[in-house]
Amino acid sequence: MTPTTPVQDLATQWSFSRKLYPIYFELAREFAIDMKPCAELEAGVETPGKDTVEQANRWLDHMDEAIQVHQLRQFLQTSSLVSQEGLLTLLQHFLAKQNKSDSVRDKIDFLLVQYFSQISPAGLDDAQVDLPYVAQAMEPVLGPVELKPPVWLNALDRVLDAARKCKNLDELLHGGVLEQGRKAKGLAGELFYLPVALTAFTRFGYLMRRAFFRLMLGDLNLILDGLSELEDGGIDTIDCRRAQFSAQEPVVRLRMICQSWKVMFQAEYSSGSPLRMLVDLRASVEHALGRGKAAPADAKASPSGPGKPAAAASKPAPPVKPAPAVKPAPAVKPAPSAKPAASAPAASNAGAPVVKAAAAAATTKPAAKPVVSPANKANKPAATKADAPEFEVSSNSGWDPDSAPQAQKKK
Repeated sequence: MTPTTPVQDLATQWSFSRKLYPIYFELAREFAIDMKPCAELEAGVETPGKDTVEQANRWLDHMDEAIQVHQLRQFLQTSSLVSQEGLLTLLQHFLAKQNKSDSVRDKIDFLLVQYFSQISPAGLDDAQVDLPYVAQAMEPVLGPVELKPPVWLNALDRVLDAARKCKNLDELLHGGVLEQGRKAKGLAGELFYLPVALTAFTRFGYLMRRAFFRLMLGDLNLILDGLSELEDGGIDTIDCRRAQFSAQEPVVRLRMICQSWKVMFQAEYSSGSPLRMLVDLRASVEHALGRGKAAPADAKASPSGPGKPAAAASKPAPPVKPAPAVKPAPAVKPAPSAKPAASAPAASNAGAPVVKAAAAAATTKPAAKPVVSPANKANKPAATKADAPEFEVSSNSGWDPDSAPQAQKKK
């Protein structure tokens, strides 16, 4: 049912293992995964025996279990070490697995979209991305695909239509559109691995990504325009408690954070706390301009800077310090990173560290990330493990929906 069959001969298995090892080694270092280096692969033997190949395969299997979906996403979004050929090798590796868990399915789903994005030409229009076009582009991965999609795949087009009708990020994240996409993938079961289904889900993920980024960039630009309007009106602080900022948040700081978010969200696509904060920040700015709904009753305030008019009401409220971020519980397999990982949707302060990180990135030079090899991970302190995003179609850092990089596709 899968487009590839498990690799059998030892020479091919060894070739795959040697290609994957540098990628997995860097993943282990990036996320402090407690895994010793593979002595067999470190030795770089050209013609190994059966036992050596099997040892290498076991090491890769252990790494596959240790690497979480969100870690793979984040690494590929931000690392320049994985080439187009590396993505293809990863895809072939996971597609060849006999037992495919939900985690393996989600990794394949992400890698398909990532690979298609890598090979898509600049200026590609949404209307061009039909099933035959995607099938031709993905032939190196899926082989020739018989384009007779079953009726149940029509649900993906309905979800795409709903996404295109969304007017802002709030509608996309919380209007049930993403949930429909997750449901379609989950209900597919083993049929997900039909070549035509993999082609359809690649197209779906790519087009959903483009819809997301257009809405996200639209929201950020509206926020920045609103902040400029507030500054022109002499308002230098607004109440942003609904977005987990303070009751007297400086407009200048909000502007810096939004600029840094433009970079951060180009590498993250999920329905997690950071995006919820972006949606709430837009609502706060619109309310300060007198165009939006009032904040919830327990978060109402209308602070203003010294000598400045109040943004939301006639009486200024005393400053309110932002609520501290909730300290997450420790996890068995830590996944620390210099870049914030999106968590599951929440209305708590779980996203507060992201705000601080974004603000710091806008004003200071980040500290160098320590180099840690897989061999000494046991000496590292445990860190919190971020929840994997429920639905994500991610892009390379700096991806522009209307000017995707990379190679020209065959006609």
